[in-house]
Amino acid sequence: MNQLNHESTITAYGWSRHWEDSFAATIASLSSNKELVPGRIIAQYSHVYRVISSDGDKIAKVSGKFEYDAEARGDFPAVGDWVLIELLKGDPNVIIHAVLPRHSAMTRKQAGSTIEEQIIGANIDKIFLATALNQDYNARKLERFLIAAWESGASPVVLLTKADLCDDTEAILQEVQSIALGVPVHCISVQDRLGLEQLDDYLTPGTTIAVTGSSGVGKSTLLNWLAGHNVQEVQDIRNQDSRGRHTTTHRELFLLPSGALLMDTPGMRELQLWDTVEGWQHTFADIEQLAEQCRFRDCRHETEVDCAVQTALLDGSLEPLRLANYRKTEKELAHLARKERNVNRKRKKEAVRSPGSKPKHRKEFQGEID
Repeated sequence: MNQLNHESTITAYGWSRHWEDSFAATIASLSSNKELVPGRIIAQYSHVYRVISSDGDKIAKVSGKFEYDAEARGDFPAVGDWVLIELLKGDPNVIIHAVLPRHSAMTRKQAGSTIEEQIIGANIDKIFLATALNQDYNARKLERFLIAAWESGASPVVLLTKADLCDDTEAILQEVQSIALGVPVHCISVQDRLGLEQLDDYLTPGTTIAVTGSSGVGKSTLLNWLAGHNVQEVQDIRNQDSRGRHTTTHRELFLLPSGALLMDTPGMRELQLWDTVEGWQHTFADIEQLAEQCRFRDCRHETEVDCAVQTALLDGSLEPLRLANYRKTEKELAHLARKERNVNRKRKKEAVRSPGSKPKHRKEFQGEID
C-alpha cells in the first residue's frame, strides 16, 4: 500500500489528521493488494465522478466489486466524499474502491415513489440555506430545509438573498429568526454588495460549505462572486412568479480564493425528507418544549385541557402555520418510516428465498441529478 503523500493538493481540499486516521483504518480493513491513495469527489455527473488527489484532477468510476457490494444508492460516492482510488498507469482515469466514513451528509428522499436515500453532499461543515426575498419566499419551505440541515450533522446558516428586491427586510429577518432557532441569519444582495462581509467568518481554509435552496435564489450568482469570476452559468428567473430555472445541473465542489470549499447543488423545487426525526425535533424545538408543558403526556394539541400548544396559539406566541407544518412533516416522516419498514421487510423475505444473492444494481444508483 502507498503511504500517505502529504501534498498541498489534497490538503487544500480539506485533508486533515482526521482523514489520515480514517484512511489508515480503512486501508487496514481492506483485503486488497492494490496501491490505493486518497482522493476527494469534487463533481458528480451521470455515472462518473471527478476526483482530486495528489496526482491531480481525474475522472473516476467505481470498481465492479464496489458496485456489486453496494446495497443502496446512498452507498455510492457523493460530492464531498473522501475515497480510496487506484491510479492506472498510462490511463487518465482512476478506479474508486472504497468510501471513507462520512462525518456528515445532507440527504433527501429520492424524487418519485421509490423509497431510496439520495446524498446531496457529504463531509460538509456548514450549510448555507439560501432563500430569495422575492415572491418565492416561503417560510414553510425554509423549515423543511432546516430539518434536513440539522439532521446532516453540519451547521446551518440561513442566507436571505436578493435583499435588494425586498422593501421590508427587517420584518422577514425577524420572522426567519423566530423559526430558525439558534441559526445565524444574514440578509445579503450580490447585486448591491449588501451584507456580503458577514460571510467572511465562514470562509476559512479547508472549511466545506454547501449552498442549497430552491432554483432561482441566487446560489450560482453568490458562488461566482465568492470565486471572483464566473464558474457557473446564471439564468434569469420568471417575472410572473419569481420562480427560478435550474442553472446548476450537477453537484460540484469549488476551491475559493479564501481557501474555503463551496459545494454548489442543483436547485430543488421540493425537498422530500428522509429519516430526519432528530432534525425535525431540532427545527421545531419551540413546539416540542411547549408540548412538554401540556397536562397530558399524550396530548394531541387540539381540544385537551391545559394544552400549552393551544395556549401559545391563542396568545399569539405560536404561529398557526408553523404548527400546521409541524404536524404535516410529523405525519410525512411517520408515513416514510412505515414504507421503509415495509421495503426492508420485503427485502429480507427475498433474501430468505434466495440466500447468497445480491440485489440487482441499477446504473441510476450512481449519480443522476433530480
